[in-house]
Amino acid sequence: MLIRLFLGALLTVSAAAQGANSQFEIANLREDVRGLTQRVGELALRLEQLERENAELRRQAAGAERATVSLNQVRDAVADATASLRSAIAASKTETLQQVSVQLEKLAKQTNAALDSVAKAQAVRPAVQTSFSEDYPKEGVSYTVQKGDSLASIAKKTGAKAQDIVNANKLADPSRIVVGQTLFIPAGK
Repeated sequence: MLIRLFLGALLTVSAAAQGANSQFEIANLREDVRGLTQRVGELALRLEQLERENAELRRQAAGAERATVSLNQVRDAVADATASLRSAIAASKTETLQQVSVQLEKLAKQTNAALDSVAKAQAVRPAVQTSFSEDYPKEGVSYTVQKGDSLASIAKKTGAKAQDIVNANKLADPSRIVVGQTLFIPAGK
């Protein structure tokens, strides 16, 4: 482009040289060529600047495209993690429920065994007496239960009948006398 301008200027200069004011016109042409050269240089700089800006915009657009792909990848990863987490929670719940079920079965077996044991003990024990006879001597002595005493040993020590002691003291369960308890011993010594 510069060369065309230069050639055009030369042609113009040579034509002008033929004219009467050729020196004046040559000076004007030189000034015009210098102005055109300066303008072409400015335009070349502006073109380089626009090419750099264009390249930068293309890099940014490519980065944005990669960021969009990355965002989609993040969404997919989050969805996968959520699905895995839900699956793990469901498995954990199932496992916990199985463990609780096993523990409940063990507890039920232990409870049934304890109830059976209590039932057997109740079957071996004599029935609890709920009615008491008034047919016992009304005179007697007081006795404080000592460590190691039983109803039979107290009856033997005092010479009283065990059934009279039960009736006089209204003992529903004669095996449950306690140390320090005071009993009336009918006809006792």
